[in-house]
Amino acid sequence: MHRRLALTAIASAVAIPSFVTMAIAQQQQLQGGPTAAATGNTGARMGEAEAKHAADTLAAGSASLAASRVALQKASDDDVKQFARFEVAEQETIADVLKAMRDPSQAASGQVKPPAEPEVTGQLDPKGKAMLDKLEQAKSGKAFDLEYIRGQIEGHQALLKIQEAYLSTGKDRENLGVAKLARGQIREHLALLADIEKDLKD
Repeated sequence: MHRRLALTAIASAVAIPSFVTMAIAQQQQLQGGPTAAATGNTGARMGEAEAKHAADTLAAGSASLAASRVALQKASDDDVKQFARFEVAEQETIADVLKAMRDPSQAASGQVKPPAEPEVTGQLDPKGKAMLDKLEQAKSGKAFDLEYIRGQIEGHQALLKIQEAYLSTGKDRENLGVAKLARGQIREHLALLADIEKDLKD
């Protein structure tokens, strides 16, 4: 396994549960639940900046998730396949968290499930749809792997900008913590993607 890929696997295993825990704690505060009662923080609200951050993150993540699901079927390079597996797991988790934050009754009932394909592709903008169409029509091989990785680099750069934009305008402590966590994870992914792209070019 690629050395940086192994490091990312470990980082993902640590970061994703933290992301989930922080998001659920925030939702309990928003709903005046146990965490709010324990901390006295019952006045938190999902403001405009927080709503935009969640919506933009979900939209960009949907493009990454849709492309990675295609890569699971078509990628030929082992590192590319492994990255796609990690990315699908991570983006499905983030999508679940964002849905649970919007509708806590789903989280309480355990009804939150990985988003179905129509739900994911419905989040894509025209650029995302064009990228997905190109991947779906491409043949497996090195050219596909490079196209997927380059799309992931572009998508992760967009995700990084979303986190940085929120960190410069956001006010809610829990959301800021989630954005900082996401920013670190995205930077790690970008470094890994650059390594994989370099290896594919050699």
